[in-house]
Amino acid sequence: MKKLLALALVLCMLSALALVGAAADTTKLTMWTFIAQHQEFFEKAAARWNAEHPDRQIEIEVTTIGYDDMHNKMKVALQADEGAPDMCDVELGQFPNILAFSDKLVDLTPYLEPYIADLVKARLEIYAKDGKYYGAPLHVGAMVAFYDKALLESAGVNYEDIKTWDDWYEAGLKLKEKVPDAFMGTVETSTQWVASLMLAQQGKDWQDGTNAFINTPEVAKIIDTQKKWLEAGIAQTCPGGQPDTEEGKAYIANNKIASVIMPFWFMSRFTDEIGESCKDRYVVAPCPVFEVGQKRSIGQGGTGTVVYANGTNPELAAEFLIYAKISPEGEAQIWSVLGFDPCNTSIWDDDAIMKTDDNKFNQYFIGYPIDALLPMKDEIGFIVSTSISPTINSYLGSTLWNEVYVDGVDTAEALETAQESIDSDLF
Repeated sequence: MKKLLALALVLCMLSALALVGAAADTTKLTMWTFIAQHQEFFEKAAARWNAEHPDRQIEIEVTTIGYDDMHNKMKVALQADEGAPDMCDVELGQFPNILAFSDKLVDLTPYLEPYIADLVKARLEIYAKDGKYYGAPLHVGAMVAFYDKALLESAGVNYEDIKTWDDWYEAGLKLKEKVPDAFMGTVETSTQWVASLMLAQQGKDWQDGTNAFINTPEVAKIIDTQKKWLEAGIAQTCPGGQPDTEEGKAYIANNKIASVIMPFWFMSRFTDEIGESCKDRYVVAPCPVFEVGQKRSIGQGGTGTVVYANGTNPELAAEFLIYAKISPEGEAQIWSVLGFDPCNTSIWDDDAIMKTDDNKFNQYFIGYPIDALLPMKDEIGFIVSTSISPTINSYLGSTLWNEVYVDGVDTAEALETAQESIDSDLF
C-alpha cells in the first residue's frame, strides 16, 4: 500500500511539474479594443493559433474599453512608453494620433510581406508612414449600394440599370411616382460616408495633411447634387443623421427606402440589428458614379491593430496578429464570423469560403454579396486620414451638412464659412 501511495505521489508531482512547464511555455499577450465583437474574434483566433502552434502557445487577454477612453489611454501609454498593451485596435480616424508614436510601435512590414501582393493597397496605405506599415487592417470597408430590389421592382426599376448618379436620380423619380411614401435614399447630416465617396470619385480629398479643401467646386457639386434629391422629394435627411444609428436602422427596417449606400461592413447591421423585415429584399451592388469610368468605391471605417514595441513579446504578438487578421485563414474568419470584406483579395473568388450557403450573410441578401466587390477589385480608393482629419470631420458633421440640407443656407456661402472656420481652428 505504501508503495502505491508513494507512486501516486510521484505521479502527482510529475503532473504538477508538467503543468508548470506548460504554463511557462505559454506567453500571455494583452490587447485593448473598443468593439466587443473584436474581443470574441481574437479569442477564437488565439484558440486556432494554439492548435496549430503547440510549441508557441499564447494566452490572450482582451479588454474592451470605451472608444474615447481607450484611444486616450493608448496615447498616454505610448507617450510615457509604459503601460501599453501588447496589441491595440485603433480606429481609422484616430490612427494619425497613434502613428505620431511610430517609434514605439512594431514595423509590421516584414510580417505582412508574404501577403502584400493580395491585399487591397488603398486600405493598407492608411496605416503607413515613411514606407513602413504599422497597422494591420481588419477589412476593406468598401462602399457599396444596398438596393431594396423588391421596392425598386414595384416601380419598374431594375437596380442593375443604375450606373450613374443621374440614373439613381431618375430611378428615384419613378419610385416616387409609383410609391409616393417611399424614398430612393437619404442624405446624411452628421457624417460623410456618401459625400466622401462622391469626393473621391472626382479625384479629390478633404485635405492633404496640412491644408483643408472645403470651399471647392467638387464639394459644391456634392452639396448641389444632394440638394437636388431633397428638392425633388426622392430623398430625405436620414433619421439620426446617418444610417448607422438606432434611428437610421429603424427607418431602414420600415422598407420605405430603396437604397442604402454604406460600407460593406453594414451587412452586419442588417443581419444583427435591422432584422428580418429586410431579409430577402436587399441586394448588394456597386455604387453609382458621376461619370462611367470613375472609381465606384472607397474604403471607409475600420481599425488598424498595432503592436507595442516594448511589450511582452513583440515578435510573437506581430506574428499572431498577422495570422489572425491577414492570412487567408484569418481573413476567412473575418468574412464568415463578422461579415466584413477581407483585405486579402486572394479569397474573394474562393467560392468555398465566400459563397457557402450556410453563411448568414449569404442567407440574408439576394445573391452573393461578394459578387458586388469582384468587379471593383481595382477600383477601391481611399480618403486620407491625418492629424487634421478630426477637425474637418467635426465641422462637417456638426455644422456644414445641417446648414445646407436642413437650414437651407446657400451652398457658396456655407462653404466659404466652413473653410474660414476650419482654417481658423487649424492655424
